[in-house]
Amino acid sequence: MTFNLIEVLKESVFGSLSSVWNIAIIVFPLMIAMEFAKKYKLMDYISAGLRPLTRFLGVERSAAFPLAVGLIFGLAYGSGVIIQSAQEGEIDKVSLTLVSIFLACCHAVVEDTLLFVAIGANGWLLLGLRTLAAFAVTMLVSRSVRLAYAPQR
Repeated sequence: MTFNLIEVLKESVFGSLSSVWNIAIIVFPLMIAMEFAKKYKLMDYISAGLRPLTRFLGVERSAAFPLAVGLIFGLAYGSGVIIQSAQEGEIDKVSLTLVSIFLACCHAVVEDTLLFVAIGANGWLLLGLRTLAAFAVTMLVSRSVRLAYAPQR
């Protein structure tokens, strides 16, 4: 067995480019959809639908769409939407941090759960524990941050 550095580098570069392409073909349409949703006020409906969740987590309403994208599509795709929202100043730093913490614990809930079910895991248990952990950690950090920055009386 011989080691061919050129072949390894070629596979690495093409594999990386393929991954970037696969992410781009999902993230770019999501960003376009987000702009479309903003322009036609659809974000208000999305935010309203997720308002109980955002209120419970202690994040602002504008964090609803990035949160939904991360939950459904995962961190690789959701991060593009989160970064765009942050760069446009739509999400404050506390909400950005809390959404990131929540998604670190509970992202790509459909895809990941189905992958683990395929190898024998209990999907409901997995989904329940991930969701519970995400809520617990995010709420703990949310309450701590809000207390730390609350006006002193």
